[in-house]
Amino acid sequence: MKVRVLALTLLLAGCSESPAAPTPPAAAAASPAPSVTTSPPPAELRLAFAGDVHFMERTAKLLANPETAFGPIASTLADADMTVVNLETAITSRGTPEPKTYHFRTEPKAIDALKAAGIDAVTIANNHILDYGRVGLLDTLDALHAAQYPYFGAGKNTDDAYAPLYTTVKGVKIALLGFSQVHELASTWGPGPDKPGVALAFDTKRAVAAVTAARAQSDLVIVFNHWGEEANSCANGEQKTFAAQLAKAGADLIIGAHAHTLQGSGWLGSTYVAYGMGNFLWYGTSKSTETGVLRLTVRARSVIRTEFLPAVVSDTGQPVLLTGDKAQKLTQRYSGLRACAGLAPSAS
Repeated sequence: MKVRVLALTLLLAGCSESPAAPTPPAAAAASPAPSVTTSPPPAELRLAFAGDVHFMERTAKLLANPETAFGPIASTLADADMTVVNLETAITSRGTPEPKTYHFRTEPKAIDALKAAGIDAVTIANNHILDYGRVGLLDTLDALHAAQYPYFGAGKNTDDAYAPLYTTVKGVKIALLGFSQVHELASTWGPGPDKPGVALAFDTKRAVAAVTAARAQSDLVIVFNHWGEEANSCANGEQKTFAAQLAKAGADLIIGAHAHTLQGSGWLGSTYVAYGMGNFLWYGTSKSTETGVLRLTVRARSVIRTEFLPAVVSDTGQPVLLTGDKAQKLTQRYSGLRACAGLAPSAS
């Protein structure tokens, strides 16, 4: 609103008239009140996570048609702003098998299958990525680079292995890091200044420093770990200790796999932790077939909604969503795992 000052003319009574007082200039218009600009609310992201994926034996056959390798669950995976799984295999036809019991490897068509299923990135920090030695790991890295497919958790040297994958979704800068806490061959699978390897949780100082650095450069920090005891649905002490260290360093979400069974999820302070997502696209039948997709809605650094979509590993090795009583039963069992995980049902 503009304000003006009106001059007053003073009239003096009497036989003579005094000169009128000069009229002051109009006052300058007042500046309009500054408009209040409000920042748009933080974007809400729908993130999806699932467990272990590889292409061996029955699941290797699925690569005859990569577009349909994951089956109908692909629509669920694609219906998220970002979907991440654990790729538990080398992509190589070379190398020498490492001194261990199980060896997994596949061909580059596996990357086509991941893309077709709506999976946006993979962690390769696990105990099978070096099954065929460093030659196999380097082939894997080359295949991922050639396909321009995002990954994290291993690399051509120490800095590369521990480096976060940075990506931006709906304007939100996300950092993803992966660490393996599996003891088998850990003493020889670690990276060096000029040696490829997997990022290990056992180098706790380096792992925590990587999360701390990512926290300073991103809006949301996600860590995907390979950890836990096989067939144990309760998180062990090593998992809990490392999770607490990552949360303190600034991790907002901590996801896990490796135990071949589901493990509990919930809050560790303000950090959301899902200790184990089980097998997902899996060749074998000797482990638990219970699995699922964890869907989290995140605003800023907070998880504002959690959904567990229960599924089972079918006879083809593909995960299939459950319905009805079977879905309800698995959902209840999954919810009950929170107790032995030592996690809270809400943030604090």
